[in-house]
Amino acid sequence: MSNLANQEVAYKQNKSISVNEHKPYLLVKRCIDILGATVGIVLLSFLFVVVAILIKIEDPKGAVLFSQKRIGLNGKEFKMYKFRSMVSNAEEKLENLLKYNEVSGAMFKMKDDPRITKIGKFIRKTSIDELPQLINVLKGDMSLVGPRPPLPREVAEYSEYDKQRLMVIPGCTGLWQVSGRNSLGFTEMVELDLEYIRERSLVFDVKIIFKTVFVLFGSKDAF
Repeated sequence: MSNLANQEVAYKQNKSISVNEHKPYLLVKRCIDILGATVGIVLLSFLFVVVAILIKIEDPKGAVLFSQKRIGLNGKEFKMYKFRSMVSNAEEKLENLLKYNEVSGAMFKMKDDPRITKIGKFIRKTSIDELPQLINVLKGDMSLVGPRPPLPREVAEYSEYDKQRLMVIPGCTGLWQVSGRNSLGFTEMVELDLEYIRERSLVFDVKIIFKTVFVLFGSKDAF
């Protein structure tokens, strides 16, 4: 835990925005991450099994879990896990769909994405597809609360200002997710993430976690 705390502190030394870099906060945050992710995996294990079976029934050839390269703290790449909600060759089909992007900036979102499977629509609508990221939390790649981890192709389009999102460990949920999610554009997402980075504290983290519980299932902004 101390290595993770030291890594965040070292990375922020030359950054312009003010960040909560107190080691007690970082250590307690990591403890909460480990406890929360462990409890979540245990309590949701039955749901994990049910979702896995449904995914395999709809598409027996495809994998249950989908891993994707994401950018975390200090620009480091890691594999982020999700339940697969798209057809097996979704990445190959992306190039032809980029022109239908429905959000501004360095992100791709398409409400009626033809690559999404039937079970995929449900687990994305309820954000169940995100639950395997609890594994990333245990590994230390992610935190329960933090900025959304971007794709490498998204970071390639970032300005120096946007890159300040990478000053902290990314999270499963964050201020952006509980403030409008896909109804907000890239610029708004960056500003919300930087607001979180400036103001983050244990109280702020807990508030975001509780808000996430209320917006998690059936969120009209999830697609």
